[in-house]
Amino acid sequence: MKVLFVCSGNSIYRISPIIKNQGLSLQNEGVNITYFSIIGKGLIGYLKNIKVLKDFIKKNNFDYIHAHYSMSAFVASLAGSNPLIVSLMGSDVKSDKIFKIFIYLFNRFAWSKIIVKSEDMKMSLGIKETQVIPNGVDLDKFKPLDQLECKKKLKWNCNKKQILFASNPNRDEKNYPLAKNAFTLLDDVNYELKVLEDIPNNQMPLHLNAADLVLLTSFWEGSPNVIKEAMACNRPILSTNVGDVSTLLSNVKGCNILDANSQDIADKIKFSLENFSFSDGREKVKLLKIDSRNIAFKIIKLYEIIKYGK
Repeated sequence: MKVLFVCSGNSIYRISPIIKNQGLSLQNEGVNITYFSIIGKGLIGYLKNIKVLKDFIKKNNFDYIHAHYSMSAFVASLAGSNPLIVSLMGSDVKSDKIFKIFIYLFNRFAWSKIIVKSEDMKMSLGIKETQVIPNGVDLDKFKPLDQLECKKKLKWNCNKKQILFASNPNRDEKNYPLAKNAFTLLDDVNYELKVLEDIPNNQMPLHLNAADLVLLTSFWEGSPNVIKEAMACNRPILSTNVGDVSTLLSNVKGCNILDANSQDIADKIKFSLENFSFSDGREKVKLLKIDSRNIAFKIIKLYEIIKYGK
């Protein structure tokens, strides 16, 4: 089975680690994955890739084209990709209504199947035939590690408790000001607020395991990978009720859903730090079968249904 992943190549890592990790999980199950990176930002930058992609597809014999994010899917459609599977992320569905209009049009005339990451995304998109398949978490990479050793490797103060804001604070949808305001209300020199900014994916297990608490205060999400990764590391987690987080964290020790106000967050941070040093999130990941191998099986099954109708 030969699959072409079409995706942006404009991030600091070129291809997003989320997409690379999914590709690797499919490769581990015998799927031949090739990447086409779209280089160029903005509408014009993306459109310049149409002919290049079209020629690339003609020279190769792919069984499936799988585009990630809506802009890459538009390019893949205009390049004549068929069959075309499209993975949409939270930003495609939640951020800009104009994207929804184009998604509806392209889905009707050019796309074989849409994948979204949560039931909340499917409901927001409003396309009945959409398939819900979240990104999986690599349980071999994300696993519990000795917390003190992780703190020492990161040169964090081992005598203080670190709250890890589980996103890049410069992304508006992650709502960092809410987390910062809540932290200010704690007014405790024994707590530190750490952020994830330009952290290489291979360093993520170290940061998650070093944290005494993982905090997410986003306005919206699809199915946040960092929450599943923190669960796999058995870290206590607090998150606003976004995407599929309430399902992920339901009945998980040391994890809770936040109201979107600073005082509630500050109170729950303090309670969590005083009462929980770990969670049992890893068992929930296994129970939900959202590890990367099980998710790879679901994607492969979807490919086969599209091609063979069974």
